[in-house]
Amino acid sequence: MNSPKVSILVPNYRTQKLTALCLDLLKIHTDLSLARVIVVDNDSKDDSLEYLRSLDWITLVTRSATANEPAHIAHAKALDLAFREVDTEFVLSIHTDTLILRHDWLDFLLMPMNDSSVAGVGSWKLEHRPLFRRALKTLERHSKLGLYSLIGKQDHSIEGTMHNPYYLRSHCALFRTDLIRSHELGFADNNENACKVISLELEKAGYRLVYVRQNELIKYIEHVDHATMFLNPEEFLQTGELKKRHIKRGKARLARITAKLEL
Repeated sequence: MNSPKVSILVPNYRTQKLTALCLDLLKIHTDLSLARVIVVDNDSKDDSLEYLRSLDWITLVTRSATANEPAHIAHAKALDLAFREVDTEFVLSIHTDTLILRHDWLDFLLMPMNDSSVAGVGSWKLEHRPLFRRALKTLERHSKLGLYSLIGKQDHSIEGTMHNPYYLRSHCALFRTDLIRSHELGFADNNENACKVISLELEKAGYRLVYVRQNELIKYIEHVDHATMFLNPEEFLQTGELKKRHIKRGKARLARITAKLEL
């Protein structure tokens, strides 16, 4: 029997139906002799925890949340807790709204790791936008960069610049386990978004990160984006992490994706 090569970390928080869909697709499309699935429940206190306890093919870790903990920190700390269980060459973080589409998805992500200089593979963003909107955003970014360079403005946060650098996002981020441990890194370092410090520090150490183009990754993986928040609006509206306008958009996005999957 093959030994697991990848540990897949999946934080869960109060999204029982979506979590079930995520894990069902993961099981269907993944060779579980090569991948170990570690789900960490982030103090859900709902039906999702009971559901997770019924699965005999996952490793379940439970976490007690800290009061008034921002969502991004709770998510990152859940990944750190799950990472303690990792004993495989590679570790991959996904979200419960990361939906696997094809049997060869893991092979696709692992392929760049054949190069020992590559420390991680994943994406910056994975979202559905029409081509014209993506083109407009790209044009806007380059226009701002050109203008700010012309007038000497350096205090800005345009994507991909020193104040807002690209990094592998935790909706799909594959790393070499030994590099995370040997550089004493964690998903929740500096209270930043999960994977940010890991990505930046490994690049600083001389390793490469491979950013898969969105139009390529979308063939293998769908990402609903912020589903935990818009499926729990009362909680995240109260904390200010969610805006009312995002709820309708998020639910419509989830409906489109599930319809595409014919579910």
